[in-house]
Amino acid sequence: EEHKDGPFYLNVWSHSTHHPINPAQRFVDEFKDLRVDESLFSDAQREKFATVRRMGGDVDDAMRRFLGDLASMDQDIGRLLTKLDELALRENTLVVFNADQGPAAPREDRKSKDMSDDKWRLTMNLLGYAGPEFRGGKHTDYEGGVRVPFLVRWPGRVPVGRVDDQSVLSGADWFPTICSLAGVPFELAGLDGEDASTALLGGVHTRANPLFWKTNADNSDASMRWGVWKLHAANRRRGTVELYDVGADPGEQKNLAQTLPERVEELSAKLKAWTDSLPKSYEHGDAKED
Repeated sequence: EEHKDGPFYLNVWSHSTHHPINPAQRFVDEFKDLRVDESLFSDAQREKFATVRRMGGDVDDAMRRFLGDLASMDQDIGRLLTKLDELALRENTLVVFNADQGPAAPREDRKSKDMSDDKWRLTMNLLGYAGPEFRGGKHTDYEGGVRVPFLVRWPGRVPVGRVDDQSVLSGADWFPTICSLAGVPFELAGLDGEDASTALLGGVHTRANPLFWKTNADNSDASMRWGVWKLHAANRRRGTVELYDVGADPGEQKNLAQTLPERVEELSAKLKAWTDSLPKSYEHGDAKED
């Protein structure tokens, strides 16, 4: 409201659907008649359901609470879009919804001595679903961990109902992309990201550089994507290199590393050059989760 007559940028970080998933009961009640048909889900998701049961939980109740949390977030986003309409900003505002990572899984080893029974119960509600195809989730570089929703609304500028399954975008692209769309001068040199505004406006963005992933742990896995190729480097936890054609195999099921050694060598050199440029150690703070 304060900046409706001029340029503004607003970033809203929703805590939903992050642990602890504990929505108001009125949102849970919207799904009171829901029963989970586990046959409709992937093997990985059915393992999540099995974990809930091993923890003494109820899969139907856990799913109702997860969907209730999702519904509460949906309502809040609706309030924000309604306010933009009330301020007559719909046509002049780019709205983007995306997630920071793939879904986490309930883990039986999370309970500690200082964790209350109620907090322990809430860990059962982590039932986000990466879909039937994708492998992995939060804390992994598989597609289930790094391929996330990206929804865009800008009436008159972004094509309605279009699904772009060709462009490959990263969170690192957001700064140069939003500057380009807003007409703000910027220097692309030295940035990790690329101007992907073409994809948002109805075209296809072809990356000029690979994408890289690595969690902030000294010996964590490093991975990269270049075109259709996805390379997961070997380390102490993963003893072998993994190479996938994620265009044909988005579930990363068929490891082509032994079949295409030259491709592995090419991508491994790019990945090593990137990892060599990273800090040699990471500051984690006092808390384990930091």
